[in-house]
Amino acid sequence: MKALIFEAPEKPVVADVEMPRIAPTEVLVRTRAVGICHSDYELLAGRYIIPIFYPVTPGHEWAGEIVEVGRDVKGFAVGDRVVGECVVRTPERLHHFGFSLSGADREYFNVNPEWLHKLPDAVDDKKASLIEPFTCGFYAVQRSGGTNASETVVVSGGGTIGLVSAAAAIGMGARVIVVDPIAKRREVALALGADQALDPSDGGAVERVMQLTGGRGADLVIEAAGHDASLAATFEFAREEGRVSMVGINIGRKVSVNLGLIQMKNLEVKGCIGSPGVWPAAIRFLERTGLDLSPIQTHEFALTQAVEAFRLGADPQACIKVTLLAA
Repeated sequence: MKALIFEAPEKPVVADVEMPRIAPTEVLVRTRAVGICHSDYELLAGRYIIPIFYPVTPGHEWAGEIVEVGRDVKGFAVGDRVVGECVVRTPERLHHFGFSLSGADREYFNVNPEWLHKLPDAVDDKKASLIEPFTCGFYAVQRSGGTNASETVVVSGGGTIGLVSAAAAIGMGARVIVVDPIAKRREVALALGADQALDPSDGGAVERVMQLTGGRGADLVIEAAGHDASLAATFEFAREEGRVSMVGINIGRKVSVNLGLIQMKNLEVKGCIGSPGVWPAAIRFLERTGLDLSPIQTHEFALTQAVEAFRLGADPQACIKVTLLAA
């Protein structure tokens, strides 16, 4: 079978590898669709938030079909369409699938069924590969108390995580304003149902948010960029006694931020990483709301073209989400 392998930092190849064999407690999954994540580029560059080793196959945003079931597995059958969590536990330790364990950028892979969730019929394979990032956005909103039609939510950063966070808030009924300097991301935010999409390039985004909210500010701010300018504006966007969910990753850098606003506005600020415990709820939410996340998926490639796909996906001006499709 074909697999994308990171042989070493900055050395991706598509190669022929042997089919995996499953243990009695495992299932064999045929890959249908896999999204390329910003974290995959961190892995390709030779860094990640937990220890990593090469060679490794990436791929943690995936959808697939079970083609073989171990004799000790209960609750799953051949033909089940599934998605799987990224942060998983083995008898040895906690792992990140697609990072410390080889992931889904290959035609077939074996997994523990405890990591899996069955897909609703209404969600096709390509859209289902967005469920993993959507759970992160859903968690970002839920962790800060959720939202509703009475609230305004500002999402600072219109990459994939920012857009799925916006989609979660839209599905909950909130008025949503997305702030991002890239025109394509603003267009997709509006296609998802955001009420406004602002360009912060001229430095006037905070003023425009205040104008749009009658001087009140946002009830919930989701910082999903991790960039200096976005972080600097985060607390400015929020109303008094508002909530802030810090989702964008900014590790190892120092940024000038007016931290005094946390006290002056009596803000509730929470850091947020991953999507623990929300997968079943997030999948039900997508099914029942009918949210269409497909505008986020701007480009697709065959799995065998994964190296070329990674090259394109590295340019945020060119695309948002690149999806690999298996034959």
